[in-house]
Amino acid sequence: MKQIVFTFGIIAGFINIMTGILLTNLGGEEMMHSNTQWIGYLVMIIALSLIFVGVKQYRDQYLGGVIKFGKAFLIGLYISLVAGAIYVGTWEVYLAATDLNFMETYSTSVIESMKAEGASPSEISEMEEQMQYYTEMYENPISRMFITLTEILPVGLIISVISAALLRKSTFMPSEENINPEASAT
Repeated sequence: MKQIVFTFGIIAGFINIMTGILLTNLGGEEMMHSNTQWIGYLVMIIALSLIFVGVKQYRDQYLGGVIKFGKAFLIGLYISLVAGAIYVGTWEVYLAATDLNFMETYSTSVIESMKAEGASPSEISEMEEQMQYYTEMYENPISRMFITLTEILPVGLIISVISAALLRKSTFMPSEENINPEASAT
């Protein structure tokens, strides 16, 4: 199980990171802010779809094509945690290497978007206070790592639940042994 968890977790983490780096380099700082969050989550869904592949491979190769929901969910959770650790670690290295003040640029982007959309001065003032709070919280490395992990982990949990629910049924995408029992005997 460890081999599958680490293999698929590492691959998912690197797909997520490499795609993020590519998009950021192509789109510049604009790719790091709220107007493109949906792209980031789409990339996470694509990368973390490897949870399904990993659970299916474990079910078919090690459990004879049958897996319980709990076991399947745990494998998905572990893959998510490995991918999340890579995601968080890479973000921390990126912040340290680039001296990027992410929260400052993010806050500025949010406030400018609100102004462009015609938000009232009181709404803008309220958002500036919130952004100041989050900026202070983001300066603490533990808080920052937790915040970063909460970007990717919920996506992994959802995909883990879906994968476990589907793959617990041995008739869903059955292994070759389950389709043709005589083939495994030869």
